[in-house]
Amino acid sequence: MNTLRNKVQLIGHLGQAPEIISFENGNKLAKLNIATNESYKNAQGEKVDAVQWHQATAWGKQAEILEKYTDKGQEIAIEGKLVTRTYETKEGEKRTKTEIQIQEFLFLGNAKKG
Repeated sequence: MNTLRNKVQLIGHLGQAPEIISFENGNKLAKLNIATNESYKNAQGEKVDAVQWHQATAWGKQAEILEKYTDKGQEIAIEGKLVTRTYETKEGEKRTKTEIQIQEFLFLGNAKKG
């Protein structure tokens, strides 16, 4: 049952190419913004399209693959876990950010040619 705890699965489109951060030790971090779409009818019977944005991260080899094969608009399925971190801004304000730490992903549609 432990594998069902803190598990997130999304299918969406990348809002832009992943932001890649390279570290001195050679490790890479990919930051992604993924949009998911939902359609529904409001009280007046009009169709409403709602977009939700999700921040996700991937490390190491996964980051390298995402850097090489993904681009803006790419449809992707991800699975991971929610991670919340607290940080301090330059102005000294404490902020909290929740993002998805990717454990697995799958390209849907056409991937960018590497």
